[in-house]
Amino acid sequence: MGGAQNTVAAASPSHPAIPSVKKDTILAHAGRDPARYQGMVNTPVFRTSTVLFPTLEAYETRGDDQFSGVRYGRHGTPTTRALEEAVAKLEGGYRAVALPSGLAAIAAAISAFVKSGDHLLVADTVYSPTRSFCDRRLAPNGVAVEYYDPLGGGRIADLIRPDTRAVFCESPGSLTFEMQDIPAIAEAAHARGIPVLSDNTWGTPYFFRSFERGVDVSIHSATKYIVGHADAMAGIIVANKQRWAAVRRTVADFGYSISPDDCYLALRGLRTLGVRLNHQQESALRIARWLAARPEVKRVLYPVLEDDPGHALWKRDFGGAASLFSFVLHPASEKQVAAFVNALELFGIGSSWGGYESLATVARVEKYRTATRPAFGGPVIRLHIGLEDLGDLIADLANGFVQMKTAG
Repeated sequence: MGGAQNTVAAASPSHPAIPSVKKDTILAHAGRDPARYQGMVNTPVFRTSTVLFPTLEAYETRGDDQFSGVRYGRHGTPTTRALEEAVAKLEGGYRAVALPSGLAAIAAAISAFVKSGDHLLVADTVYSPTRSFCDRRLAPNGVAVEYYDPLGGGRIADLIRPDTRAVFCESPGSLTFEMQDIPAIAEAAHARGIPVLSDNTWGTPYFFRSFERGVDVSIHSATKYIVGHADAMAGIIVANKQRWAAVRRTVADFGYSISPDDCYLALRGLRTLGVRLNHQQESALRIARWLAARPEVKRVLYPVLEDDPGHALWKRDFGGAASLFSFVLHPASEKQVAAFVNALELFGIGSSWGGYESLATVARVEKYRTATRPAFGGPVIRLHIGLEDLGDLIADLANGFVQMKTAG
């Protein structure tokens, strides 16, 4: 599935003599050093605020990078550093910083590059809390936020102004799954010296190597696939060398600090990211094909499907697919839609995705689009496919359709 390569040209931290290792090896080895911690396979949880130094000189000597070591609990502990190192290595970025939530990562990443009087370009299909942050925090404080058509690709050059300071992408969009041509956008932005920020939560560092596609700052809601067990909140920003200092200083200035316990849980989840993603994408694809054949379904919004408008871009740029997608029903009443969702027993109704559990929500697309107004011709339901038995999930959906018909 997908077209991205499996091999990562980076040495494993545990085996530096190996010139090139694949991403599954990085998942197993990055961010841990058993020799340093008395043979313990996992980096321990370090809970601390104060860090002591042997001398005043050592305390006052910060070097060129005050965030490279462990100096104060708010800036991270060895547990935090282990997670950051592992994700940066997997995605191919320069360095990473962990935050307490995905939205915190989004807010800090954007704030690193825009201020009052600046212009920010944001994909019209972004995660709704990203839009809320832009509309409620940036715009009232003098940032000109402009939402753009995610399908425009390199035509974004026509929207870049002298005061444009960043382009924010999300591919695919997390409700309707339009693919963006990230390399074309990056080429246009970089020609004007503008950084490209991208929410890569759906692609994950495992399936989408952001920095090889021109992204400068990659953002993850690690709460989702990286944690993978619906038991911790976390965000991660990975940056290239050019943009790292601006990102890291902004995180420090905002005072963001993530619990080392949550970092430990994220590291635990990261170790099984590959096997979970590969299993879940296979189930998701089979369910998507099953849905596409149902008489109640007008269209499935999943770029993995060959007839999806974004399939060629997905196949070119991605090494696989997340198990999150939507489908469009033929015209149905609110009562029928509610009957379908409420009848599901294995699909929970709740926020988030990326965990072991399957979820179903109604995507109220019309509430979150301003630059583009796609007409899907029916209600949109978003599914996250978890680790349950495939046959059981299909049976659950089939029963939902029965109840929807009865409600009509």
